[in-house]
Amino acid sequence: MKKIISLIFLLSFSSLLFAEPTLPEGIIKITARTAPSLSLENMDGERFTLKKNSSHWRFVHFWASWCGPCRKEMPALQNLIKAMSKDSLKFFIVNTAESEDTIFSFLGSVAPDIDTLLDRDGLTTEKWQPRGLPSTYLVDPKGQVQYIVIGGQDWNKPQYLSFLHKLPIH
Repeated sequence: MKKIISLIFLLSFSSLLFAEPTLPEGIIKITARTAPSLSLENMDGERFTLKKNSSHWRFVHFWASWCGPCRKEMPALQNLIKAMSKDSLKFFIVNTAESEDTIFSFLGSVAPDIDTLLDRDGLTTEKWQPRGLPSTYLVDPKGQVQYIVIGGQDWNKPQYLSFLHKLPIH
């Protein structure tokens, strides 16, 4: 009987050690799927490519200046990028099919430090198929989308920072 109780205790305790981190509001765990390709330039003409195998988690975020929740979220997103600058999380902030003038004007007024990637023709956004804007995808080091976030979030809240800091390395 003691062996059974010990086994039950051990199994219960081990499930706590390997449990998924608590999900903050708005973050949805999905069945893992391969992330679509992404290779875009920023406003300075530098190309950024999402690689399938990486040593880092990637935060892929789609937005547009005409999107109300995007406008509200952008300062918090800028703060998140600064707060996570020493972590292994890499950010891919993607504007969806707007002109450089529109993007430059918008970011200058709400989040001047964000370096956005330009999906000039909207084809990359189409591959990712966000349900709306803003949409965020958390891609693991193996190139699998593990979590999605639909809608704007207050990334300044401690539960979001804590969750992102605890993403497991595979």
